[in-house]
Amino acid sequence: MFTQSPVGLHILDTELRVVRVNAAARGMRGVAVEGLVGLHFAEAYAGLSAPDEVEAVLRGVLESGMPVREHLFRRRVAAEQGREKCGSASVFRLQDRQGTVLGLAVTVVDVTEQEQARARLRALNGVRERVGQTLDVIATCQELVEALVPGFADAAMVDIVDAVVHGEESPTGPLAEDVALRRAAFRTRDGLQVPSYPVADVRSLNLLRPYAQAMSDLRPRLVPLSPDTSWLDASRARGVRAAGAHTLIVAPLALRGTALGVLSLIRTDGSDPYDEDDVGLAVDVASHTALCIDNARRFTREYTIASTLQRHQLPRYPASHSTVETAHLHVPGFSGGGGWFDSIPLSGARTALVVGEVAGSGIQAATTMGQLRTVIRCLAALDLQPDELLARLNDTAVFLAAERAALPPGDALHRQPFSASCVYAVYDPVTRTCTFARAGHPPPVIIRPDSSTEVPDSNAGPVLGGAEGPPFAATTTDLTHGSTLALYTSAILPTPPAESDGVPTLLRDVLAQPGRPLKDLRDDILRTLRNKERPGDAVLLLARTRPFPAHSLATWLLDHDPSAAATARGHTRRTLADWNVDEDTAYAAELIVSELVTNAIRYGAPPMQLRLIKDRTLTCEVHDDSATSPRLRHARTVDEGGRGLFIVAQLAQRWGTRYTAEGKTVWSEQALNHSGLPS
Repeated sequence: MFTQSPVGLHILDTELRVVRVNAAARGMRGVAVEGLVGLHFAEAYAGLSAPDEVEAVLRGVLESGMPVREHLFRRRVAAEQGREKCGSASVFRLQDRQGTVLGLAVTVVDVTEQEQARARLRALNGVRERVGQTLDVIATCQELVEALVPGFADAAMVDIVDAVVHGEESPTGPLAEDVALRRAAFRTRDGLQVPSYPVADVRSLNLLRPYAQAMSDLRPRLVPLSPDTSWLDASRARGVRAAGAHTLIVAPLALRGTALGVLSLIRTDGSDPYDEDDVGLAVDVASHTALCIDNARRFTREYTIASTLQRHQLPRYPASHSTVETAHLHVPGFSGGGGWFDSIPLSGARTALVVGEVAGSGIQAATTMGQLRTVIRCLAALDLQPDELLARLNDTAVFLAAERAALPPGDALHRQPFSASCVYAVYDPVTRTCTFARAGHPPPVIIRPDSSTEVPDSNAGPVLGGAEGPPFAATTTDLTHGSTLALYTSAILPTPPAESDGVPTLLRDVLAQPGRPLKDLRDDILRTLRNKERPGDAVLLLARTRPFPAHSLATWLLDHDPSAAATARGHTRRTLADWNVDEDTAYAAELIVSELVTNAIRYGAPPMQLRLIKDRTLTCEVHDDSATSPRLRHARTVDEGGRGLFIVAQLAQRWGTRYTAEGKTVWSEQALNHSGLPS
């Protein structure tokens, strides 16, 4: 054993002094074996990383007689430039036939290479487990340095081509000197100070440095470091000396022949210098990270496109009308979404309020959102009741769902079922009522002037595009002046979402302050949502009602006979004179009223009512109890009639018909010049 065994053999007495050592013991190169005999093991084998632990193991075997096999220890050997060596020791107690304890036999096998391989494998597995958990370029780089420090590197830094951070393609081919690199991540082991640019700092590529060289030919570099390294400036050289940095690995983050960035790994005093095997690991780590970064870049690009598309399809500032003040909040989901809102002026000084959400994320959700919002705008112009409007909207949603289902099975969109929700509400300041209908959407919340909150009892209705389909139920509730109506998406709701009365906790706590401006209330809600995970877009539309000025509204009941047209013209002429409406507009309004009243007498049913509204526009309305729809038609030259609605269409900015349970209202709107604008 002492002359031929390749395994290191050590004999210790009961005081743990060295009695004999075979010449084959690894780690003894350059040291005379005879010089170790008689020394305590801690003196003979200086450089153990945990001598107290090793001594405890040895004494435990002496006392118990139970052998210890393959105990791993680490030691730095001065004869090998202080490199760390790993050994596997097995300890056995020696005793004579009478049981007298003589000492210990210790066999040692050098397992340095195996342990280094295991350490590299652990580092690689750690990178594969931790890197790529998010679809964010900067977060991916931060995950990388956290996975490598301190296990594989004393300091690690990642620099990314700045265009990649923003979701753009990295330049192909050799990178020019003016290509901007962003310091995406930096980390050191505890207590180590390494000179580095600040995280998020953007600098141009220096072609003389190994970083640029690695990004140019896409080959890693193993670089020795010292204060005399030529490409280090004076301040960096002082930092290298202070940190004790001795080796650097520079590995390009490249994918499909395109450089995305560069990974830099540094080891300092107290760690073994990097070798070629470590460079191979750095290449594997860089390849995995480059793929994760490219996935994050692609997601960032799609998210940017989807967010831009969504933003341009939403109203920048929802119009606040004379009877409704509005404020909105739109916080996109972390994966992009299809939430939208709108405020639509309707005839008769009414206002439509809309909030909806398309299931899914990305460009497709944003595109579908734009289609549904456009359809709602078109349907709102037809003066449909909320439940009927949602039924028509559902027809469009079913059509879009069928188009999606007809896509080839390999299309990713084919596997995403179509689904959307919406709430559509109409506020009438004259009757002080709000009528709304829901399609699988959270109900609106009403905050009264006395700070009380309420969720009107209503039917949720089916989602848009689903198999259940119409009908949708409309709900009408009274709204006193000064009330606030809140429409929102489910991402606004915290956990728990609501109290026993159904009012979301967040909305109750923040919005029950009727005296505060809507924008301040909106900002308070925004602060509560910041940096919180959300399943989709957080959309909130607030609308506070205002009283309609009584002096800007006039109503008359008219007899159902031919003289009613002249009577209506007289009412209109006198009222518009009192309202200081200019002569041209007033004259056109008289003609419009005359034609509308004449049509109502000829084709409608009593009772008949004329109403004039002076708001941003001048509105003329004639109501009768007939459900017969007026129709604009082309009259021939020889026809004596049939030109009434043609005249109305020519004189009015727009006109239409609104149906109610009691009949219909035909209305027209005319623009007011400066002298006729409401105060």
